[in-house]
Amino acid sequence: MQPASIIDELENAVRSGSSAKRIETLRQVTDLFLHDAERLSEEQVKVFDDVLCHLVARVEDRVRAELGARLAPLECAPAGVIERLAWDDQIAVAGTVLATSAALTDRTLVDIARSKGQDHLFVISGRANLPEAVTDVLVERGERRVIRKLADNASARFSEDGYRGMVARADSDDELTEVLGLRTDLPLKFLRDLLQRATEAVRARLLIIAPPALQNEIKRVLEAIADSVKGEPQGGRDYSRAEAIVRRMKGLNELNDSAIAAFATHKRLEEVAASLGILNNSAPTDIMMKVLEGPRADLVLIPCKAAGLIWPTVEAILCNRAPRHRVDEATLKLAARDYAKLSGETAERTLRFWQLHNKIEK
Repeated sequence: MQPASIIDELENAVRSGSSAKRIETLRQVTDLFLHDAERLSEEQVKVFDDVLCHLVARVEDRVRAELGARLAPLECAPAGVIERLAWDDQIAVAGTVLATSAALTDRTLVDIARSKGQDHLFVISGRANLPEAVTDVLVERGERRVIRKLADNASARFSEDGYRGMVARADSDDELTEVLGLRTDLPLKFLRDLLQRATEAVRARLLIIAPPALQNEIKRVLEAIADSVKGEPQGGRDYSRAEAIVRRMKGLNELNDSAIAAFATHKRLEEVAASLGILNNSAPTDIMMKVLEGPRADLVLIPCKAAGLIWPTVEAILCNRAPRHRVDEATLKLAARDYAKLSGETAERTLRFWQLHNKIEK
């Protein structure tokens, strides 16, 4: 079959209405392309691309998956059909292309990561040399298995927000903490944050399994953490970074329910505490943090109501506190009822009392 006759074959296959004929034509066109791929001009590749796109829309999933598996390894694969396969809702079709095809652009990967479900995100997270634009979306949208696979992808590159999001997601996830702790590209400030959150068991394991150079770095960070704890005055945690972030957001009118819920979902409790403080007439962040880290879910409702947060935001905060203070469904229902009954005036008065006496009810 020569390129000039491909269109005739295509028209006959489409007009015949025979699935078997379309499949046979698709395989013939694919064979022809694979045989001559390196010698084809850009215009000839475009002809193949048009033909394959025309056929691929009319064949079943297993045939599209077969085509994807054959084309994905080629650097010169036709871009149109590769993109069509990558966007396929069936992960059996899209998977091989998303995992390996060099013909996919970063822009396409970003768009797919923003639009598709967790199976597609999981496959993308294992691609070689993922750029920051793609990993930012994966960190934002990915569920636990996606984040773990992404963290284990040694060639993936991350922005500061990407690192910050993954470290926050490592809270109460020992496996993710270990994977992140073994990344040699994790910036020192995020390694410190990660190790501060880590359990003693995870810290000990990292010191055993990390390469020698990284072991020394982990030791130095753990020693610095221990020294800072010894020298830290009562209630002397440093919230300056979180407070600077939320002040900037407030100045840009970006400190809203959506932003605070995102902080909570990503386990960034310091930013949640700082947000509650700034929305409550600059109430001290450390008082807000005591409430968030305390055992009583009902006390969390008070600064939230005084700040005017809607219930879904409060629910996100309650569901993402420390593991030992997780709330069950019954507690959430009770909290939702109490939050609806609690008046803003009562919440503000209680908050003023806490600040005046620097005391929170036990």
